[in-house]
Amino acid sequence: MSENQNLLAEQRRALILDEVRRRGGVRVNELTRKLNVSDMTVRRDLDALARQGVVEKVHGGAVPVVEASTHEPGFEAKSALELTAKEDIARAAAAMAVPGSAIALSGGTTTYALAQHLLDVPDLTVVTNSVRVADVFHAAQRPGSPGSRPGAATVVLTGGVRTPSDSLVGPVADRAIASLHFDVLFLGVHGISVEGGLSTPNLAEAETNRRFVQSARRVVVVADHTKWGTVGLSSFATLDQVHTFVTDGGLSGGAREEIEEHLPGLVVAGRSVDGEPAQG
Repeated sequence: MSENQNLLAEQRRALILDEVRRRGGVRVNELTRKLNVSDMTVRRDLDALARQGVVEKVHGGAVPVVEASTHEPGFEAKSALELTAKEDIARAAAAMAVPGSAIALSGGTTTYALAQHLLDVPDLTVVTNSVRVADVFHAAQRPGSPGSRPGAATVVLTGGVRTPSDSLVGPVADRAIASLHFDVLFLGVHGISVEGGLSTPNLAEAETNRRFVQSARRVVVVADHTKWGTVGLSSFATLDQVHTFVTDGGLSGGAREEIEEHLPGLVVAGRSVDGEPAQG
């Protein structure tokens, strides 16, 4: 961890979270030395990470929060996390969408951010099982609405049963997706790891995502750095089914090396934790 007094708060917190997860816990005095910031600054960062539910404060430091593999936060809870990272990822992933192509977007807050950047890509056909993603395109097509774009994508919203993350899953969604073919699938995930592949805590969502992967010519995973190493209850794809992983500059050097060993394409968007451009 490099010492830098000018690190942005989000960058500092990404470094702290990575250190907590890697070592299983950290002490405040260690972080003040490594980050070259005050004790008060570190404690504020730990307070912010604790509010996000990713660390637990203990006397003199913090330890990681170990979530159950079945824990599934709601859309609103997840939408408040890693905002800058999701914007960086969305911007980079949108550049991969070819005008006139058929694409699929799974549910999730990162694909929701991506949908807003895809409004400027002409003549797309978008298949999604996300109510939130569909709303982005429908609002853009509404005459007279703020930021309306008459040429916004044609959207196909699958049916199904709604999950806490506002995705539609189940047999209805599965049948609809299985009958279609996409040029590119932009896939948000709960977890991605060497041992678990792509995973989610929701069994029905796992099956729907499995159909998405099977129907796509190319699979692009869009997920912030905190998802690497996370394993949910149900795996639905292996890493060799992924063509590109788009993530953010909060990814540690060790994680980046591990990913590059197992995935053919890695794009690190935005800025790295040392402030340098992270596109890779």
